Amino acid sequence: MTIQQLKVTLLVDTRANAILDLHVTTTRKHDSQIAPSLIKRNTGDVEILLGDRGYDDQNIRTLAREKGVRPLIKHREFSSLHKAWNARLAADLYGQRSQNETVNSRIKRKYGAFVRSRHWWKQFRELVVGCLTHNIDEAL
Repeated sequence: MTIQQLKVTLLVDTRANAILDLHVTTTRKHDSQIAPSLIKRNTGDVEILLGDRGYDDQNIRTLAREKGVRPLIKHREFSSLHKAWNARLAADLYGQRSQNETVNSRIKRKYGAFVRSRHWWKQFRELVVGCLTHNIDEAL
């Protein structure tokens, strides 16, 4: 069996550092292709969507607004207008995005940066169990 690389995207509650949802793929999908499904699945749970420039897509912003979610996503700076939009972002709210990176780092340190299973469905199950264990640890 060949070794495949997984791309894991986590949706994190920045107040509680709890993982709300995860998306796992074996293909090399861009973040802007993954975000719509995460937004649709978690409409009632998310008030503000924080994303880096990888989520810079007008369709994501439109979908989020339609679902009642405020998108705080930095623009890739191709013009002075993009720089002005980025300057208007609420820095205190956007700074909470680092909580997501904290959760990613904590999971990698506690449970390892790789999965041991060979089959994709077992790999997915292993990741879900790691996320659930993380949430239980945070709750205690």
